Amino acid sequence: MSSVPRAATRQKTETKTRPETSLAPTWNVIVHDDPVTLMNYVTKVLMQVFGYAQDKAHRLMLEVHHSGRSVVWTGAREQAEVYAQKLQAHHLLTSLEPVAN
Repeated sequence: MSSVPRAATRQKTETKTRPETSLAPTWNVIVHDDPVTLMNYVTKVLMQVFGYAQDKAHRLMLEVHHSGRSVVWTGAREQAEVYAQKLQAHHLLTSLEPVAN
């Protein structure tokens, strides 16, 4: 039997854990300029797919036209993929990219 009293061998330890929650990364849906698609068609598609007001859709279309691309929506990857597929179904050049943190 050990000569050390039992109470001395027991150590009271407290472990504190912090719940770590991480948000899923967000994704940008990007529409790219092309030489074929009419500007008013792009505006119409953005209104139809996203439900944007004409002013917002027109502003995004102008950004595509002048800058060559525009981030038209940002959010969860699954929804971004759905939107990208809908835009591609309307023959718009579309891509996805993760939002830089």
